[in-house]
Amino acid sequence: MDVSTYRNEEDDYKIFCLEGVKDIDENSNSDLFPFFEHLALNKGITNMYKSCDSFEGFEESISNLLYSDRNFKDYKIIYLVFNGQDENIEIDGYFYSLEEIAELFQGKLTDKIIHFANTKSLNLEDDTFQYFLDVTGAKALSGYVHSVPILSTILDQHLFDIYREIDDVIELVEELFEKYADLCLKMGFRLYY
Repeated sequence: MDVSTYRNEEDDYKIFCLEGVKDIDENSNSDLFPFFEHLALNKGITNMYKSCDSFEGFEESISNLLYSDRNFKDYKIIYLVFNGQDENIEIDGYFYSLEEIAELFQGKLTDKIIHFANTKSLNLEDDTFQYFLDVTGAKALSGYVHSVPILSTILDQHLFDIYREIDDVIELVEELFEKYADLCLKMGFRLYY
């Protein structure tokens, strides 16, 4: 493996998570909190969590991330936890296409991976993922084809941990499949780049 594909140990590495919830006022204790605590305490991965219950809240969270968060450059993964399938995510009972979401991030995601939890099935046509990558400037788009009875955090933690060390997306996927092939296949892991 080429040394240039490894991250510098001193690089800041953070994850930003945005979760879609039914009611933001009733979601003071997300099921994801233990996962993020585990990432911070056991893996040394800093993370920021936000939730939203409307498209306006989604837009506001994205706008704050892009224009107000002084740590934005350090977020290597934007982790989206929303219901939906294929090209759409569901927010407050309405479906929004990845094309619409891409326009919110227009040109702002250089060197970042957008990763969807398995609450949303991600099985995309070539033109859909290519449009998303072209418009956002993202390095890659990843997620899962299958929604399984458990939340994808079990594999997500390994993906996030490996990506902390390996910058190249092809080598990242190779390493993930080498170590966790059964989980990747069972959950239908996909990475589009």
